[in-house]
Amino acid sequence: MYWGPPMLASCLLGLVSVAASRACGTPDRISGKMQSGRAAYFITNDQANAVVALPIGSDGHLSEGTITSTGGSGMSSVNSRTNQPAAPDGLVSQSAVTLAGNYLFTINAGSNTVAMFKIDPASPTKLTMIGQPATVPGEFPNTVAASERNHLICVGTTGAKAGISCASFSDSGMGPMDSLRTIALNQTTPPVGPTNTISQVFFSDDQKSLYATVKGDPVKNNTGFFASYQVDQMSGHAAVAEQPQRSSPAGTAVLFGSFNIPESNNVFVTDASFGAAVLSVDQRSKIAIVKAKGAIDGQKATCWGTFSKASNSAFVTDVGLNRVVEMSLTDASVKSIIELSSNGDQGLIDLTAAGNFVYALAPGNGTASAAVTVIDAVQKKQIQHLQLHNTVVGKSAQGMAILI
Repeated sequence: MYWGPPMLASCLLGLVSVAASRACGTPDRISGKMQSGRAAYFITNDQANAVVALPIGSDGHLSEGTITSTGGSGMSSVNSRTNQPAAPDGLVSQSAVTLAGNYLFTINAGSNTVAMFKIDPASPTKLTMIGQPATVPGEFPNTVAASERNHLICVGTTGAKAGISCASFSDSGMGPMDSLRTIALNQTTPPVGPTNTISQVFFSDDQKSLYATVKGDPVKNNTGFFASYQVDQMSGHAAVAEQPQRSSPAGTAVLFGSFNIPESNNVFVTDASFGAAVLSVDQRSKIAIVKAKGAIDGQKATCWGTFSKASNSAFVTDVGLNRVVEMSLTDASVKSIIELSSNGDQGLIDLTAAGNFVYALAPGNGTASAAVTVIDAVQKKQIQHLQLHNTVVGKSAQGMAILI
């Protein structure tokens, strides 16, 4: 086993407990049309922040991997109801970790930096930091987007200095972050959430726009919005516009995790106040309107979403419920509910689909162990529940990205 440099002193990522991991059965087939993931990545978001990398087998199962320092510190937001550090939704965001080709990018919320790693193609859990973490001009970075086509990364910050800043990247590392595209949230560092915060930054499917989702606060009648920044080509280099087109799609309030719906101008977005919606983004005006809404009965806070090519549907998670809900990409209706209460997790956060499988992170609550649940997206069942010892990965863990 390899522990990527710089390594942590207590890197015992023989952290894997699989005592009941295959109790729900191993899938009896893997579609030849679906390319499975090679490795899963998320961050600890602890004081000594680190990337956890777990290899994925040909059957979709995870096994023990590596932990690599991010060169910075994590931080959690403050829960507005308890006035205590938030867990297990410490970053109040989606995409704390993102990939572009064989490069991984992640944020250090407590250090106001973003780090870049090279992924070893032959051994994808082996990560090598390129250069040093880059300082962002905002405070409390919580989400990062990367465009392989444009060689750009953009970081959302949601603290006292909130907004979006971007930088170019190449094989030799990241350039300096540009000036902050301010988003007026009137927040603190760390922010008080989960509402009134930036949720996610991500590039459009054609990578000609940078999108951002920003949560409103229904209690304070503060409206959230969807923002679109044009990506321009200037002297052979891509640059993100300073000003966005903002829209507040009717009937939405707490926009959170999003993804582009393939072969369309639509975006699927969760909304913690009711479930999820399909937004249509006009390609000229860049204004987003609601095409369809889907309420999830009994939901507490539906916040994270991913697209599964295998099932041609969305899968969403709720931090307050230990289940995964499958939804339609057309009308956001509920297609199936995969109950996972028997595995002992409290709820799920970040998730990503790869091949026939969905990988969902459960950070735990300080008592229950953190875990990653692997679900067969076609058969709609858990195939593995991988527990992670609290001494290595705890309730602050965030993000989920899969190398294909």
